[in-house]
Amino acid sequence: MNNLAGYFIQHKVTSWLVTLLLGIGGSIAFLELGRLEDPMFTIKTAVVTAQYPGASPQQVEEEVTYPLENAIQQLPYIDKIRSISSNGMTQITVDIQNNYGPDDLPQIWDELRRKVNDLAPSLPPGVKAPVVNDDFGDVFGIWLNISGTGYSYQELRDFADLLRRELVLVPGVGKVNLNGTLQEQVQIEMSRTKMTALGISPEQVFSILQSQNVVSNAGSIRVGSEYIRLHPTGEFQHVSELERLLISQPGATKLIYLSDIANIKRGFSEVPTNLYRSNGQSALALGVSFAPKVNVVDAGQAVLARLAELDEARPAGMTIDTFYNQSLEVDASVQSFVLNFIASVVIVVGILLIFMGLRSGLLIGLILALTVLGSFIFMKLWGIELQRISLGALVIALGMLVDNAIVVVEGVLVGLQRGQSKLEAANGIVKQTAMPLLGATVIAVLAFAPIGLSSDSTGEYCYSLFQVLLISLMLSWVTAITITPFFCSLMFKEQIANGESTDSDPYKGIIFALYRRLLDFCMHFRVVTLVVLGAMLVVAIGGFGQVRQSFFPPSNTPMFFIDVWLPQGTDIRDTEAAVIAAEKLIHEDERVERTVSTIGRGAMRFILTYDPEKSYANYAQILVRANTAEDIIPLINQLDKALPETLPNINIKFRQLMLGPGGGAKIEARFNGPDPDVLRKLGQQAEHILLADLVSTGVMHDWRNRSKVIRPQLDEAQSRATGVNKSDLDSALLTNFSGMQVGLYRDGTRMLPIIARPPSDERLDASQMNNLQVWSQALSAYIPVSQVVSSFETEWENALIMRRNRHRTLTVMADPSIISGETAPQMMARVQHQIEDIQLPTGYTLEWGGELENSQKAQTAVFGALPLGFLVMFIITVLLFDSFKQASVIWITVPLAMIGVTAGFLMTGIPFGFMALLGILSLSGMLIKNGIVLVDEINLQLASGKDAYECVVDAAVSRVRPVSMAALTTILGMAPLLGDAFFQSMAVVIMFGLAAATLLTLVVVPVLFTLFFGIKPQLKA
Repeated sequence: MNNLAGYFIQHKVTSWLVTLLLGIGGSIAFLELGRLEDPMFTIKTAVVTAQYPGASPQQVEEEVTYPLENAIQQLPYIDKIRSISSNGMTQITVDIQNNYGPDDLPQIWDELRRKVNDLAPSLPPGVKAPVVNDDFGDVFGIWLNISGTGYSYQELRDFADLLRRELVLVPGVGKVNLNGTLQEQVQIEMSRTKMTALGISPEQVFSILQSQNVVSNAGSIRVGSEYIRLHPTGEFQHVSELERLLISQPGATKLIYLSDIANIKRGFSEVPTNLYRSNGQSALALGVSFAPKVNVVDAGQAVLARLAELDEARPAGMTIDTFYNQSLEVDASVQSFVLNFIASVVIVVGILLIFMGLRSGLLIGLILALTVLGSFIFMKLWGIELQRISLGALVIALGMLVDNAIVVVEGVLVGLQRGQSKLEAANGIVKQTAMPLLGATVIAVLAFAPIGLSSDSTGEYCYSLFQVLLISLMLSWVTAITITPFFCSLMFKEQIANGESTDSDPYKGIIFALYRRLLDFCMHFRVVTLVVLGAMLVVAIGGFGQVRQSFFPPSNTPMFFIDVWLPQGTDIRDTEAAVIAAEKLIHEDERVERTVSTIGRGAMRFILTYDPEKSYANYAQILVRANTAEDIIPLINQLDKALPETLPNINIKFRQLMLGPGGGAKIEARFNGPDPDVLRKLGQQAEHILLADLVSTGVMHDWRNRSKVIRPQLDEAQSRATGVNKSDLDSALLTNFSGMQVGLYRDGTRMLPIIARPPSDERLDASQMNNLQVWSQALSAYIPVSQVVSSFETEWENALIMRRNRHRTLTVMADPSIISGETAPQMMARVQHQIEDIQLPTGYTLEWGGELENSQKAQTAVFGALPLGFLVMFIITVLLFDSFKQASVIWITVPLAMIGVTAGFLMTGIPFGFMALLGILSLSGMLIKNGIVLVDEINLQLASGKDAYECVVDAAVSRVRPVSMAALTTILGMAPLLGDAFFQSMAVVIMFGLAAATLLTLVVVPVLFTLFFGIKPQLKA
């Protein structure tokens, strides 16, 4: 370090080479960096589904969900298991522990599949093979909706299939999924009247259909030297061939064909599972996901270009509407960053020009630009994309990147003013400050270490913040002690010739004089000064309780969601009708740009932080895109009043698109226990408390209302007499009302179910159930259902049974109204104690979920690494000065930042969120860095042999400009982030906290130093 600055000053070729590498290499790296909207973080979730047709929710829970949960729970990687047992289906969500990363997940999912597949043979008869979906976290960044007035569903499907086949071949595209599809099927409508007249039984027809259209091995035969495969005809090549299928008894003189008793057609399931609508029209949704590590902007442009080429194949009148295009959003984010970056650079350089002169300002601005460009090189090598977090980290770093360069330039200027040569001044300041600046920079980086070491999903989401700050801050130290002295030697040549005498005082200005007086006053009244500051700190900590709290803020994207919940048991077609009515009302407002509705389940995951809802026939979500972000709150306010009038007795909940991981309701109270009736009573009490709160909205519980079930009472004696058993009754009911699958029809690559049911004129509804005819195998005739069923009784059942970690769990959910402006913690403070006061029976527990749980997990993960990070920071501080006392002087000043932090949040009204917590950690690093620079100068002054008191005062005065400039550039450099929803709370912390703490540090550090080391103030003459 002794001659490092001199080396770069004397070896100009080396210095220019380093400059060109940073400048040109950084520019190239910036253009080649991948671009994303949100940073990649692993959704450590898989969903296991299994169908058990005909089973009640309780049967599904006990016979399918329970054994599957037991098998899955044996895996050592499991964090929690959540399950939904409903009519004929279980949905089990498996969450993996946070300490397992993306590289571990493929192996974990393989083990999960083995556990599930090993259990499958022991599940009850009738349970279909469980399916493990580990693509739950796929993000479809481009969302296209295909619709067209007058076009059939099949025509829309054909064009969508064409687009899917072509788009998946575009470079950079990972997957293309089609959503909102209907189940295509072959429908055989068999007339009961004709079958009775001809003496044809249903089982006879079903058996022929199942045996006729199967792929079976007929073997091969040797013919001469050849071995030729045998393949008889009989498989259906077209739906019309079904009409010519012989169904008469073997040996019958009269040939009976299937067309004699049935109408055969190709169609779609009458009861869909998921529907999409776009701008008030039925639609299909096409989702395009990008391959890992690609430039989303380039890949998105390639997709749009291919769509333009395929436009000639689009039928006239059919539209392709783009609801969301991640590449355009990312491009806008990068452009916004560039504008914020330019604004920050202009602010920083402007401050330096004003306070340090033209040459110094331009020089430090040049070093700042080279440092940022050099950071892009290392981001490229480290595989860090340009996304929300990394871009924000660069803006955050801008102000701190000039700190080291300011100290070096300030030292060179002071040396030149005292008559030193440029080489002497540069070598002197680098030798003096290199190690303290390194220690201070490492401490500033370590302040962000807790987020870098956090294993939580929030930590993974924000990890690039630590990476980028590590790269940029360490690079700023390298450029400060190498090429900064080189440019000083180029730009400060005139200063050498005009150097003043060594006795010249560079600190004569009025600001220095005023600061000297203030410092002298505070040091003469040290106890009073510390008491006043202590009182201010106590007031600030007390006032912090009045600051609004939140986890992550809503996005700036002009979009919001409307969750529509109809009563449990509602047919999905009625849910669609409610959505159509809501869409009509929504589109009357000119502030609405477009809408997309998904019915039956949540939408595909189009951004990483979107958490789709599971499958429910009574659920729909309307995604509304407004013209501007400013239109969202007025729109929600208006629709919150109008929609309940249009859709009475329907639960409607408004949600904003949030930044950061999380999802679900903001407030969740989970009751655990064995008895569903007790759980419902506890949930009802919690619901009453939440409904009584004036700002609550979306109050409901996840078991929903009980639903009806019709239970035909089988008369055992009559059933034996007629030869009709329960299976025959089930088949008759299934065939008449829903249609029964009796085989498969092969159509190229697709296999369509063959569904048997009566024609529409013979199909019964619930009011005619007593007229149902059941085929008796023993009598070879249809008999009225009343002969085997004594009555039809309607009962109530739990349509949904929710479990969490193998325990029945009822979750009561609520959110603070968006238009109220309140945050979840504010509402939580009012309802928490009331709900916790509910008397719980033995064996029942209450636990909190929602934003409280997510926030606590994230904070626990960060604070778990905090002691180690702060310990290392303190050790570095001690090692720098070889003194516990001096390190303590610096660290005692850190809490003073709360004075400014509290004031900032109370003044702006911005909620204190998770990013603000990270801001406090980074702020501690900045303050310690300032303290190190100040204490290091005090030690240098003391080594000169002057009076100790004068040394402390002179050292403090000499560090006013670099410390103040470093703080001012950081504060004002953060100003553009005040308009960014994600980073604004962090900006408030750093701007207000650093402003207050810097002013106080310049006073408190000298005061504490003299107090700790027994330095008495000089008496005034």
